[in-house]
Order: sequence, then C-alpha cells, then structure tokens
Amino acid sequence: MNEQIRVAVIGYGFAGRIFHTAVVDAVPGLKLATIVQRSGDSAAGTYPGVSIARSVEEMLDDETIRLVVVATPNASHFSLAAQALEAGRDVVIDKPFALSTTDATKLIELAHRKKRLLSAYQNRRWDGDFLTVKKLMDEKTLGRLVDFSSHIDRWRPQPKLDTWRDSGVGGGILLDLGSHLVDQALTLFGAPDAIFADVSTNRDSALLDDTFDLNLYYPRFKVLLSATCLACIPAPRFLLHGTQGSFIKFGVDPQEDALKRGERFSQPHWGEEPEANWGKLSVDDHGSIVGTPIPTLPGDYRGYYANVRDALLGTAPLAVTGNQAWRTIRVLELARESSEKRAAVPCDFSSEPLLD
Repeated sequence: MNEQIRVAVIGYGFAGRIFHTAVVDAVPGLKLATIVQRSGDSAAGTYPGVSIARSVEEMLDDETIRLVVVATPNASHFSLAAQALEAGRDVVIDKPFALSTTDATKLIELAHRKKRLLSAYQNRRWDGDFLTVKKLMDEKTLGRLVDFSSHIDRWRPQPKLDTWRDSGVGGGILLDLGSHLVDQALTLFGAPDAIFADVSTNRDSALLDDTFDLNLYYPRFKVLLSATCLACIPAPRFLLHGTQGSFIKFGVDPQEDALKRGERFSQPHWGEEPEANWGKLSVDDHGSIVGTPIPTLPGDYRGYYANVRDALLGTAPLAVTGNQAWRTIRVLELARESSEKRAAVPCDFSSEPLLD
C-alpha cells in the first residue's frame, strides 16, 4: 500500500506486547511508529526501528501519529482514550472499551465531536472457532437454533494478587472474558430480551470475580455465556443445539498461544487448528445420528486492524464501532445487576448514545 498509517501503541504489558504491537506490525498499510513504554527496554529490543516514548505527551507531540492504541490496564482506558481524542487522533481501545456506559458514552460523543474513529479491540471476532460457528449459523446448518453455549474455561486456582487483573480497579473475569463472549453473542444475535446472570468469586483467596454464567434470553432460543478460573476439565468452547442437529467444539483458538511463543503471522498455516481439535456436527439422518468433523476456519487477528485501516482510508465501514462496544458494556452492567438481585432483568439499551 502506498499510504502508511502511523500507529502508536500505549503500553507494552501483556496486551500491548501480544495483541497489539505484533498485530499492527503485521498489517500492510499500518506503520508501527511509536510504543509508549514508561520504563524498561523490552519494546526497543523487540522493535529496534520503532520510536520509544516515555510518556503519552511525548508520543502525542509527534503530529504524524494518526492512530493511537490504548493497551494499558483497564482503569486507565477512559482517560488515555479521551486524551488521544482531544489531541485529534483516531483511537482503538483494548477491551473492555470502558468501565461503565457513562464513560463509554462520553468517549463516543467526544469522538463524534472531533470527527475521529473510535473502536474497541474485539479481536475474538476473528477467532477461527467463532468464524466457523458463524458460518454454520449463516448457513442454518442446525435448523432453528434452540440453545447456544459459549465457554472459556481456565485452570488458575491461585489468583495473582500482585496484579491489577486479580486485585485492582477494572479487574475480574467478567470485564475480561465477558467482554469477548458478550461481543460475540451480540454480533451473532443482536440484543436479547432479558438477562439472568450469576457473577461470583469462587477461589479461596480471590478478591475479584473469577466465575460467571450469563443467560441471554431471545424470543425462541437462549444463549449461555460462561467462564471460570476453576475448570481443571474445561467445558466445550461451543455447544449448539438446533431443530436439525447439534455442534460441539472443544479447545480455544490457537493464535494467542502462538503469539505468546513468539510466532509471527508470516509463518505457514497461521491460525489453523489441527484436525484433532475440529468440532463435530451431528444431524439426524432418517432416524440415525450421523457425526461429521467440521474443519475449523483459520483465524487471523490481522483482520481487525486491516478493517480499521480500511475504515480510516474510507474504503470499508468500521466493523467494531463505539456503539457496539457500548452495548457490550451495557450487557455486563446488567449482568452485575441481575446477579445482585438474583433475578432476570430486561435488556435496556435506551440510554445508548444516538448521534446524528
């Protein structure tokens, strides 16, 4: 591509290192220009040709930076995104988009006033297993859907109380994995009628929520979204039942683990799953249940940033909008309300920002 969009990533912790700098650096048309790392030299060691800024202000002094990525602890997302928008930059915020719909609304309205792009990094729309499930749904392979279950289970019996994820503002599993699972459900099905949730803290020394079950009720089917840190034996990643059959899939998308190992998108067979991890489709064939392995479509997180690039260039609509991110935060707020009340609550999006 002739036009290079210069990108700055704020933060070089887990999110900045694994999910943002590595992905931005691999997308044609984007130029990883600056990394804001307040201390240490790890970013410079990995990206020797990239400028290292020691503060957000230093990065914003470079007027050639067009897109700013906020990849810092959750509690700082709002203030840093607002600072970048006020400086006239387009902004991507790592999930969760904000800690409340009040803050999300302020960011959306600010981006609108400044005429800037604003998006949330919902990379799991580009998970291979989710793309496979979406294809099955689009093709109505299961007939009319009755039950849809989506789980991300982990075995982490000891919380890391010296980290913000397990002890700080904006931590907990609901904002973490819940942001992904809710976004995927809203992408597939839109707004539910009602929500019934249980958000709990089950590990002995845990300070924040480490387990949730979210039931989303739709007119003729229901969706269960679930995650826990105490699953030595994980549940299926996806389990779908319909009037014509069922689909079950174990295991999570391989991209995160590959990036943790230092692998790069240029390596052969990126995002592909081994056949042993494929899902199984079972249908009723004249009274006999016939099972068929369904190859998992390759996942590719570059798709998210490629779309942001195209939206900035005016060649494609933005896939993950600020309002979509607002709806995800709203569902998580309602989930907490439902859990506290031990009752189902209506899914109310009436306060969603409506911009001209």
